[in-house]
Amino acid sequence: MPALTLREVLALDPVRASEPELLAGEAALDRPVRWVHSSEVYEGANFLDGGELLLTNGFGLTDTAAEIRRRYVRELAARGASGLAVEIGRSLPTMPPEVTDEARRLGLPLLALHRVVPFVRITEAANRAIVARGLSGRSVVRPWGDDHTAALLADLADRAALNQPEVEARSALAGFHPGPGARLIGVSVHGTREVSSVDRAVRLLGGASVLRAAFPGDVLALLALPGAVAGDPVRAVQEAFRTAAEPGLTVAVGHVVDAGSGWLRWSDTLRAARTTLELALTVPAAEPAVPGGPLVTSARALALERELTRGGVDANRDRLARLVQHALGPLLAWEAAHPSDLVRTLEVHLRHGCSPTRTAALLHIGRQSLYQRLERIESLLGLEIDDPDLLGELLAAVCAHRVVRGMGAAQVRGLRTVA
Repeated sequence: MPALTLREVLALDPVRASEPELLAGEAALDRPVRWVHSSEVYEGANFLDGGELLLTNGFGLTDTAAEIRRRYVRELAARGASGLAVEIGRSLPTMPPEVTDEARRLGLPLLALHRVVPFVRITEAANRAIVARGLSGRSVVRPWGDDHTAALLADLADRAALNQPEVEARSALAGFHPGPGARLIGVSVHGTREVSSVDRAVRLLGGASVLRAAFPGDVLALLALPGAVAGDPVRAVQEAFRTAAEPGLTVAVGHVVDAGSGWLRWSDTLRAARTTLELALTVPAAEPAVPGGPLVTSARALALERELTRGGVDANRDRLARLVQHALGPLLAWEAAHPSDLVRTLEVHLRHGCSPTRTAALLHIGRQSLYQRLERIESLLGLEIDDPDLLGELLAAVCAHRVVRGMGAAQVRGLRTVA
């Protein structure tokens, strides 16, 4: 049986209740819809893998320039989105004309939703119908649990309009029962459509429970670790994924929240995992990766990158460039004329407490070679690297240099706003 079409999605009761108005893309109503997803950030195209209908309340389109809105529509079309549905009335009083114009130019279906219907109702109804259509005719019928899990994780990650009783009921329906004192950690995995690496990591953690689902392009999970387990939960999760994840995968781990702290905190750790994953995929790593293994990082490992890019790289690019030039100008001029690895050496050294032993080991060079590099850096910059008054500025500058350099190599992908 063919996949569910956008026309059929529009006929679903929760969608009809939102009073949708088709503003563009009339000729594309029969294209298949692989999933219905919601996002309130205008960089939501980064999460799409093709065939998704994207729902947004329009908040990410407010107070932005017309060209940014046009680019948002272009990125959705380039990602192969099946359509865009924008809630009209709360964040946006009317559909921005440039959004309509760009959607018409590209043939992207654009819907204005004139009545407020919680996106959770639309996504659950649509994704249930999509899964049901996909299961039709198969000899083995899968349980509905996966559908509920995917919808719940998507709603939590996008901070959809939820309440605590609803989240608890839907978690129980998906078999997720964090015990008293449990600590929750969000995880986002890129490079696979299978949840097997998450399941292996959970087994290694022993006693953990999990909500996990595969989405187009990524796997999203919420792990619950028993409160009685000693040690650093984030580090434990990272080590489990370093063992369990296949080579080539990228794994981002969020921060720890208490299970009893409310669904908004659950959302926070999932969102932190997703934004950290985007940074990990966009910005070059600060340190050499382990050969033949997955890249496993965390929100706290990229805390400085997250702060430097808060609000988006485009909004901070000039400020970051000034910071880099002010702190590292002579060093960058030297590197432009003499192939070397001085900036990277400086960052690794600063990130590891200016320990020569640790820095040399991570860079796979001898200590004498490291000392020569550090002397060259100090000579060029006219300062002492281990001066406590300079550590913060230098570390921010080398990190900003890596961020801007990485974005220059990946401008077409864009970087979503860090929440």
